[in-house]
Amino acid sequence: MARALLPDDLWDEIAPLLPPPRARPKGGRRPIENRAALTGILFVLRSGLPWEMLPAEMGYGSGMTCWRRLRD
Repeated sequence: MARALLPDDLWDEIAPLLPPPRARPKGGRRPIENRAALTGILFVLRSGLPWEMLPAEMGYGSGMTCWRRLRD
C-alpha cells in the first residue's frame, strides 16, 4: 500500500525538498521518518479518514503525528 501512495521515484524527487529534522536539545522520542509521515499524510488525504483514526500499526506514526508534520 505504501509503495502505491509514494513510489520510489517520486520519493527521490521529494526527499531533498524536505527540511532536516529539528534539533531536540531536551531529548524525547525520535521522530518518525519523513517518508512514513508523508505516506500517512497522503493516506489520510486520499481516503478521507479523520486524522485521529489513522492506525499507528500501519507504520505511518499516529494520525496526530502526521497532522503535526503537515502543519509544520
